[in-house]
Amino acid sequence: MSHQTPRSYLFVPANRPERYDRACTAGADAVIVDLEDAVPPGEKQTARESLAEWLSPERPVLVRVNAVDTPWHAEDLALCSRAGVAGIVLPKAEMVSGAVASLCGDGSRQLLPLIETAIGLTRARDIAQARGVRRLVFGSIDFQVDLGIDGDGEELLYFRSQLVLISRLAGIDAPVDGVCTEIDEPEQLQAETLRAKRLGFGGKLCIHPRQVPLVNDCFTPSAEELEWAERVLAAAAKASGAAIAVDGRMVDRPVLLKAERLLLQAGRLKG
Repeated sequence: MSHQTPRSYLFVPANRPERYDRACTAGADAVIVDLEDAVPPGEKQTARESLAEWLSPERPVLVRVNAVDTPWHAEDLALCSRAGVAGIVLPKAEMVSGAVASLCGDGSRQLLPLIETAIGLTRARDIAQARGVRRLVFGSIDFQVDLGIDGDGEELLYFRSQLVLISRLAGIDAPVDGVCTEIDEPEQLQAETLRAKRLGFGGKLCIHPRQVPLVNDCFTPSAEELEWAERVLAAAAKASGAAIAVDGRMVDRPVLLKAERLLLQAGRLKG
C-alpha cells in the first residue's frame, strides 16, 4: 500500500489470479483481493489457493474474507495470517469476533469492517472501537438492499454522516465510501467522490483500474488549496498570535487547522 492514508481501494477478484499483478500496478493506494462477492461458491477454495500461492510481503494487499456466518470464513482467516496480508476487509460486519481480533489486534494487520446492514450501523460505534480497526467502510449497495432504500444520494446522507461522526469519536481514520458501479461514466464517479469528500469521507472503493486516478485526484488537495494553506500559515506565523485576514476572510483557529490538515495530506507539513 502506497499512501499513508489510502484514498483509493481497488478490488480484484480472487478467482482471477492473472489480474493480481495488474491491480497492484494500477496506482491504487491499496488493493483488496476479494474472496467474497466476486467469487462463486464453487470457486472459493481454488481462489483461496491461488491467492495463497501469490502472496508476498513485497506486495502487501488487503483481503476481503467471506462473512463470519459462511462455511468459508475460518479458512479465509487462516490464509490472512500469512505474510503479505496487510489487513482484513470484513463484510457484513455486525461485531468483531475473537478470531478476527486476534489476527488484527496486535497492530500487525489493519481491520476494515464493512458496514452493510442496519444491525452493523447500529453497532458501528462498538465496531469502530475494536482493536485493530483502521477505518470503517460503507457497503452502500448491500446497505440499500438491507433497508429497502432506492437511491444512493440524499437517501443515504444520514447513514454516511453517522459513519463520519462515529469514526471521529473513535479516533480512527475517516471512513471509506462505497463503490460507483458506473465504470465508463467519469462524471458520475467524480460527483460521488467529491460528495463523499465533502461529507468527511477519506477514501472510496474502486471496482475498475480506470476509476483509480480520478478517485485519487478528488481526495488530493489541489494546487490552489495548497497555495492558500501556505499563505494562511505564513500570515499566522508573521502575526504572532494577532488577528489576521487572508483573502479578505478572518483566520481563526478552525481555519488554521484546516490549512494545516491540507498541508499534512500533501506531505508539506510534519505531523
